[in-house]
Amino acid sequence: MNNAAPAPARPRGRPRGNPPTRESIVSAARSLFLELGYRRTTLRAVARAAGVDPALIAYHFGSKKGLFADVMQFQCAQALTVDDVLDGDRTTLPDRLIDAVTDLWEDADFRRLTAQGDEAAEAIRGYLERELLARLVEFLGGRDATARATAVVTILGGLVYTRYLNPLPTPAALTPSEVRHILVPTLRAALAPRPRIAASTRTGHRGSPTFAGDPARP
Repeated sequence: MNNAAPAPARPRGRPRGNPPTRESIVSAARSLFLELGYRRTTLRAVARAAGVDPALIAYHFGSKKGLFADVMQFQCAQALTVDDVLDGDRTTLPDRLIDAVTDLWEDADFRRLTAQGDEAAEAIRGYLERELLARLVEFLGGRDATARATAVVTILGGLVYTRYLNPLPTPAALTPSEVRHILVPTLRAALAPRPRIAASTRTGHRGSPTFAGDPARP
């Protein structure tokens, strides 16, 4: 005779006590997204793999789309850790930016995740805008920080698109070290402070502005 007490029902709704961490749910979801793809992965399947109630996933992530975005951002952060990239000699920052991007996109699992449609593209855009661009603006500081950070992210986005998302033969054939050799000077120029525009413009050339340090024009 089996006198074992029945297992208590798993509570629903907002978690109490010490629930599994977000990271454990993200890890389980990542495995399923890689195995089944975005469309075939369900929140119930993720909940079973993580050993949690589906309501806990809804509480933390809102929806499958929100969960997938967290998986993508976690994967990005594994390679493109902004704090690590920004920490160090500023003269080698362009090298670290290129290395972080190529390290991330050369990873086969990450490439499989990025192939999962609009949800992947939206997650990547969100990471570049909210994490990399915003942090670069804060790191650079000054009046032209947004312009400089935007130039950097635009260059890196172009690299991602032409080498990985919609590869052109020439960029796709480059090795990561060749990519670094070609793009580091461009990134260095993008990171350089912009020259100030003079307070007044000269009208002798159709009102075109002159920059601080320009030689006087006749």
